[in-house]
Amino acid sequence: MRLEYTIEIEGLDGPSVIRGFQDIREGEYRIVCSLPEGHIRSVKATMPLILGENEKIFMNGYQTWTGCPEYSRRDKIRRCHLPRFINEKFGIDRYGDYFFVDYPEKAGVTHGESYCYFRAGQRYRLFGSLDERPGYTLFQYDARAGLLSISRDCAGLRCGGEFHAFDLFYAEGGEDQVFDRWFAAMGIKPRTTEKLAGYSSWYNRYQNIDEGSILSDLEGCARLLKSGDLFQIDDGWQPYVGDWLCTNGSKFPHGLKPIAEDIHRRGLKAGLWLAPFVCQKGSAIYEKHPDWLLQVEGKNWYCGSNWGGFYALDIDNPQVVAYLERSFRQIFDDWGFDLVKLDFLYAAAPFGSEQESRAGRMIRAMELLRRFCGDKLILGCGVPLMPAFGLVDYCRIGCDVGLDWANSWVMRRTNREYVSTRNAILNSIFRRQLNGRAFLNDPDVFFLREDNLKLSRDEKFILATVNSLFGALLLCSDDMSEYSPEARALYARLLENREAADVQVDADDGLSVSYTVGGIREKLEID
Repeated sequence: MRLEYTIEIEGLDGPSVIRGFQDIREGEYRIVCSLPEGHIRSVKATMPLILGENEKIFMNGYQTWTGCPEYSRRDKIRRCHLPRFINEKFGIDRYGDYFFVDYPEKAGVTHGESYCYFRAGQRYRLFGSLDERPGYTLFQYDARAGLLSISRDCAGLRCGGEFHAFDLFYAEGGEDQVFDRWFAAMGIKPRTTEKLAGYSSWYNRYQNIDEGSILSDLEGCARLLKSGDLFQIDDGWQPYVGDWLCTNGSKFPHGLKPIAEDIHRRGLKAGLWLAPFVCQKGSAIYEKHPDWLLQVEGKNWYCGSNWGGFYALDIDNPQVVAYLERSFRQIFDDWGFDLVKLDFLYAAAPFGSEQESRAGRMIRAMELLRRFCGDKLILGCGVPLMPAFGLVDYCRIGCDVGLDWANSWVMRRTNREYVSTRNAILNSIFRRQLNGRAFLNDPDVFFLREDNLKLSRDEKFILATVNSLFGALLLCSDDMSEYSPEARALYARLLENREAADVQVDADDGLSVSYTVGGIREKLEID
């Protein structure tokens, strides 16, 4: 296969173009070009790639919540189509790649970031980036034209000297073979091999938590959870999103330190949610430190409509960095938490600069978090995936699950990051190869409860089973004290599933998962 590339530069002496080619076989390819002084306009490449009639296509989505199943040759990826005033009010396009990636919306055209594969039965053809710091590697495949296009998201970067136009890896073979080789080429290994089971407060109480409800849930969970399991307090403990140095006094009058101590007394790990790179309107950060907010074209960068609207912080501001470092020091050293769930991380890097690509900025943000947290555990969420490789211990690989199966038809037309139990399951299956290679996968929570839920019995079983087979983090979001004997038995079965052998996915004729537990072969059919 021949990759033909073109680099367009706006040089000091006018525009110029560099062209070249690279024959692609299995292995690593680092295409490094000497560029004149100026600014990069585009870095693009194409190569012919013919697929079999039933060959499947996987394109990795931009961030953890982005839905990315396997596609057929005839599928297309849709972007959100909403009136402009709705988009501006709710920031629908700010959650994904919509404002910097083209969506042709043509049958047979799919795209993704950082890696993709083409699968014919058990044979994979994997294309992956080896380094995203110079810019996200964007893949687009046109099945009708039989053409794979690759570009580097680096427009506007100042150049002059050597530049890594592409850092690519290509392999053919079985699933484990190609992914093992890719991660070996990158030199990336997971930071931990410890699987965790436990509890998250979010999907039963959402922000309606207080000291009493958390301690009540802790009491119930302690009856089923085992020593070393995780009890994680989610959103709702803070006065406002962005204000991390104190708790909401009316909800947690004694602070969080006594609760963390109680969690530890029960032999459990204590986890806490926060969104370090954002603040909501009305927070002390937003009101008292407007200079801390990231400015784009003279305006605060609006990240979305959660909490009535929230905005990005500027990691280039030393005061922001000092504030975050102080916040993590308090959470770990003073309050005593063992793990932080860090959410909405994509907000750190909606754009790059002349000196740094969008992806490079995101990687730098993740390195900051790793430095702040030291050896403490990080669960990443809402983050572009490859910048998190090897830097977080656990990482969400799908959207939030919902209290129903597929959300409303209205939400399904907004963006690819919407809340959906079905989409979360699909991402758990089709991003399974990252588990134990980039980090340990978090598929989000499962439910065994009977109330405050619209999932059917079968839907709950599918979600819980997929999470137990493909996730290294197995969290519920129930009051476990109310589990029936049947629910307790199912919970025990889920723990056994974590040691399942010969887990096989069949995505050629519908979607099913086969696995062996306790010497018995099981098969799970997924809608």
